[in-house]
Amino acid sequence: MGPPANRACLQTDKFSLVSDVWNKFVQNSIACYKPGANITVNEQLFPTKAWCWFTQYVSSKPDKSGIKSWLAADVDSKYMLNGFPYLGKDESRPPGQRLGENVVMRLMEPFLGKGRNVTMDNFFTSVSLAKKLVSNSMVGIINKNRRELPPSAQQQGELFTTSVLKHERVILTVYRCKPRKNICLLSTLHPTVAINNDAKRKPETVTYYNATKVGVEILDQMARLYSVKGGTCR
Repeated sequence: MGPPANRACLQTDKFSLVSDVWNKFVQNSIACYKPGANITVNEQLFPTKAWCWFTQYVSSKPDKSGIKSWLAADVDSKYMLNGFPYLGKDESRPPGQRLGENVVMRLMEPFLGKGRNVTMDNFFTSVSLAKKLVSNSMVGIINKNRRELPPSAQQQGELFTTSVLKHERVILTVYRCKPRKNICLLSTLHPTVAINNDAKRKPETVTYYNATKVGVEILDQMARLYSVKGGTCR
């Protein structure tokens, strides 16, 4: 009776073979750890040579192929706070809602209303997400070609210059870091944007993003460094 039951579970939950262990681990992480002021949201590719329905190929990752997970990690300790695997199209996602927005709201659900700041990359960042995170602040880089940004985000200016635009509680920082490259960041944490006095004159939002974006990346590095594989003579 074991195999038929497992097949039935796989029809509704593709992650059913390990979902019980994974869900208990995530629940303990949420219940037993109090994160700091900053949380990073990003993706992690767990390398595997096994084939399954949700195996992903990501050319930019060192291992290329594996199981992709969405993770939220504490910036100070690099501790995993919440996470879930990417299993393909999610039928429970509301129509019209972007995948990145849905991922952030699911990962931050246990920490909503607790004053944490969340840092993310351009896959997740959007103006609509910034408006939904009313009880939390966010800092994230955003693609300058997004329709929700004004045309001035693509205009070329002098090197190391900064433009700041504001819409309600959302601050858009446009920083010219290279002769042909603008960096655009959305922030609901900074009511004003200070400029550093060094040669590159980086705005405060860029410096803050660089300092808080590494939570999941360092967590992934630590997971690769401390292997749990059993010792063999081979």
